[in-house]
Amino acid sequence: MDATEVDKLAAAEDGMWWFHGLHGNLAAMLARAGAPSGPVLDAGCGTGGLLRRLSAWMPDAAFVGLDRDPRACAETARRWAGPVVLGSVDRLPFATGSLGAIVSADVLCHAGVDEAAALAEAHRCLRPGGAYVLNLPAYRWMFSDHDRAVDNARRYGRADLAAALARAGFAPVRVTYWNTLLFPLMAARRKLWPGGTAASDVGLAPAPVERLFAGLVGLERRWLAAGRSLPFGGSVLAMGIKPLLSAPTPSIAQGSPA
Repeated sequence: MDATEVDKLAAAEDGMWWFHGLHGNLAAMLARAGAPSGPVLDAGCGTGGLLRRLSAWMPDAAFVGLDRDPRACAETARRWAGPVVLGSVDRLPFATGSLGAIVSADVLCHAGVDEAAALAEAHRCLRPGGAYVLNLPAYRWMFSDHDRAVDNARRYGRADLAAALARAGFAPVRVTYWNTLLFPLMAARRKLWPGGTAASDVGLAPAPVERLFAGLVGLERRWLAAGRSLPFGGSVLAMGIKPLLSAPTPSIAQGSPA
């Protein structure tokens, strides 16, 4: 992500309806996995908005952030008191079996991320029984200027993501879409009236719009929190569990640190 998008993220993530919905859904999914048995990694923490919210919502858990962008790490460290590590999700700088859970928001889709390597590293670093909770943009046909601006190379269907988790050795216990109620508007905005500029959709809307959209994704969050799923949407949300007796992590070309 370029410097402009990092700045936009830092300015919007505490107030924008999208991040309220995203962070709430990730937190609810993480809570369903039970209390983590070790530190929780935000893999690709950006400018730290998710870490700040999770730390407030789960005060008994220990969190650590990781991002490959020095500007993002510096911004996270400025706004959050916990540990932040500069590094790649493709080669996590953590010992095998050292993490209780991993959460990751729209990272596996990035052009600079090796999907197989990142999944293998998450599996390696988690303790048996640990949860890997992630959100990703949905549907290949929805690729747009927004994706180019935030350096996305991939978008996912529910079956795609479940299969990727299973290949990496995870038991995919839940995969669902969300951002369903606003999806028709999102699709029209990105595919019918794209605007012609390679800029992301990140940014605060007028206050009445923020309240309306936050209310709609809040309805979806309550639906999902009850254990239900949504049949389509702009994002796909998943949780995979590292089995208590797991097979060896599939090998990857560049290897993984022990």
